Order: sequence, then C-alpha cells, then structure tokens
Amino acid sequence: MILWSAPDPAPNPRRVRLFLAAKGLTITEKMVSLMAREHKSDAVLALNPRGQVPFLELDDGRVIAESISICRYLDELHPQPPLIGSTGFERAETDMWIRRVETGLGTPVSLFWQHGHPYTAKLVNQIPAMGEAAKPQALAMMGWFDGELAGRPWLAGERFTLADISLLSIVDFAGWIGIGMPADASHLQDWHRRATARTA
Repeated sequence: MILWSAPDPAPNPRRVRLFLAAKGLTITEKMVSLMAREHKSDAVLALNPRGQVPFLELDDGRVIAESISICRYLDELHPQPPLIGSTGFERAETDMWIRRVETGLGTPVSLFWQHGHPYTAKLVNQIPAMGEAAKPQALAMMGWFDGELAGRPWLAGERFTLADISLLSIVDFAGWIGIGMPADASHLQDWHRRATARTA
C-alpha cells in the first residue's frame, strides 16, 4: 500500500504519520507538494476526487481517504497497541474526543488559516472578519482542553489515543500559523510535552 501524503506542517498528513509512529509502523509514502498544488493534479484527482491528502492507495487499487478513516483501517490491521479502543465504550470515548478536537478546535483553526493567514490569501477569497473571529475561538477552545486535561495524562484518561494524536496535529499547526497555546494553559502544555515525546 502507498500513503499519498505531504510534508509537515500539513496537519492531516502529519496526523497519519504520528499514528504510524505510535503504532511502530512504516508505510511507503508518496509525497506531493501542496505549495505546487500537486494535490490538484489529474493523477491525484483520479484517485481522490476531493484533491486532498492524505489518502491510502491499497494494493488492489482501492482508496481510503480522510485521515481518521485511514487510521481506523490501519488500527484494524494492526490492533496493538490499541489507539482507538479495545471495547465498545473505549472506541466510543475516543470518537467523542476526536469529534471535540475536530469541531471544537479544528474548525476555528481552519477558518483562521483560510481567512486570516497571508499565504492562503493567494488561494481563496478571504473574508478577514472570519479570520479575526476564529482566532479567539481557537484560543478559548485551547483553554477548554486545558481544563479537561487537569488531573489526567490524556484526553481519554489513562489511554493515549488517536484523539490525542488529532489534538497534537492541530495544536502544532495552530502554533505554526500564529495561534500559540495560551501562556496560562499549563495542563495543555504538559500534555503537549507528553504527546510529543510519545509520538517521537
């Protein structure tokens, strides 16, 4: 199988790489340049009509796109260590936290990237007010996650999961585009150090 991907700091490809690292897995990667818009090429669109990376091209030609779906598939093939869950409750709990990460923090970070960052001004018709509104929303959600991480090492308590990997990829990308972790978010910062070490 081949993982079509892109270099850091692109958060979705990185999420899969962090997952692979935590699993101790290696998959052949085919890198495309986002800056050169290679993800919109005919070759990529023929495999993934959304023109996005990452996506996983299986040996039989089938394709799985979307980073969480790719990680779910790989977790089925390689269940140890379990990064989604071993029971129905654990899998649902991980899903709950992934949704909170993606909708609560991922959405405002994405809006700031699209509408408030100078690079994307070349690519989209920006609405600056959306970018301005998104940044404080992202910071507020980082504060919320800081509170949730008080007294526990990971989002799902004692379990390091795909939810932590998702949060790490978004927090790091947010920092790269200018939304750093709040200075008083000590629990989030401590978690960030643990998660970074865990996926190194």
